[in-house]
Amino acid sequence: MDRAAALYDALGRRGAAWTAPLEWSETLPSTNDVLKGYARDGAPEWSVVCASAQTGGRGREGHTWASPPGGLYLSVLLRPEFASVGLVPLAAGVAVAETAAEFGVEAELKWPNDALVRGGKVAGILTESASGAAGVDWVVVGVGVNVVVDPVSLEATVSRSVTSLHLEADQVPAIETVAAGVLARLRVWYDALESHPASVVDAWRARSLPWWGRRVQVRTAQGFVRGKLNDIDETGALLLDLDEGGRRRVLSGEVTQLRPLDPSSRET
Repeated sequence: MDRAAALYDALGRRGAAWTAPLEWSETLPSTNDVLKGYARDGAPEWSVVCASAQTGGRGREGHTWASPPGGLYLSVLLRPEFASVGLVPLAAGVAVAETAAEFGVEAELKWPNDALVRGGKVAGILTESASGAAGVDWVVVGVGVNVVVDPVSLEATVSRSVTSLHLEADQVPAIETVAAGVLARLRVWYDALESHPASVVDAWRARSLPWWGRRVQVRTAQGFVRGKLNDIDETGALLLDLDEGGRRRVLSGEVTQLRPLDPSSRET
């Protein structure tokens, strides 16, 4: 059985029979780029492109996503017709965390798009979209999960702590099984975005890193912002109580935790 057929089969066993096109290649430059091309050509919602490896995988803000064999590299096409499109990355994060939990791995979600286990990155999400006169035309959700990838080799490439389901789970799941879990759970939470978007925010918050009330730094396109992490709002934006006073709503950025602010410090 080829891998696409194995994924169809795994989805069927979950009661999530897939009627949209689904393909699995051994190697692609980027599953997101391939699916974006399909989206422009009118591909139907829930079309899926997977690869066993990528040569040009990437994360947010142009970061490289190392994509050797042994990982799940999956992109799915959505055509939302509801207002809460900004919550799609959070819904995808919840889907990834819930899938990891099926194998006994408790992943914590780091805003806006990472899943960590004991501080090591196990998965990442990249959403890309296009809009027209009527609003959002399509959203491509890219998901990368380290399943049986060797974290040591990845850490040498990305210079950050990395882990895999293989290291964290009692039983190593098949990559197609992980893919089926992510897709099935994403479909559940995508439906919730239309009917009850607040439930997605609540589900994401319940699985997030316990950084609320702690001091963080967010690297944004405009520079660094520092303050206490207050919450996320109903759109998925991060709310910071700034060191210099006031509150700021952050739509995108890279968050790191900082030491508590020393009142006598001259830090700027």
